[in-house]
Amino acid sequence: MENGTKRRPQDSLWVIGLFALVVGFVVRLLFDGMSAWPYAAVSAAFLAGWTVWLVRRRRRHDAATTGTEADDVPAMERQVLKGGPAPQDPRRRQAMAAFVASRQERIRRNSWWALPLLALLFFGVSALWFASGSVTAGGWTLALAVAFMTWFTWYNRRFARRLEQMRRRLQS
Repeated sequence: MENGTKRRPQDSLWVIGLFALVVGFVVRLLFDGMSAWPYAAVSAAFLAGWTVWLVRRRRRHDAATTGTEADDVPAMERQVLKGGPAPQDPRRRQAMAAFVASRQERIRRNSWWALPLLALLFFGVSALWFASGSVTAGGWTLALAVAFMTWFTWYNRRFARRLEQMRRRLQS
């Protein structure tokens, strides 16, 4: 890869799977207690496998769309997110243009339903906690819902803006 966007160890699937395994295990232990470690290990392993499968599937789809290898997709995404310059190599430039177009189409196609559905899910859980009489759990889930939805909206808008900037750089 060029422009300082090379493959990183954290982009490999086994690192992603290991991270998902550890996080899933720790979260399960925090919620269910130390005595539930067998359940935590099994559910974390399932979560890690599912996460790796989803990441691999998305990378393969992006690679097929752009005409590159699946291992090059994280570097292209990082280049867009960092606001890096457009690639100079015509082949890489064409792949980046296809990547940007694919991601912009995905955002256009899914943004009308994804954000409202997530809001309904997170704020609905909070409302159910309040309705059941658990003000503490309702307050925590409401605070987490507000924090997550704020972050998600900011990140989505930032990514869409960076995609548009990269598209303009590629066209010039």
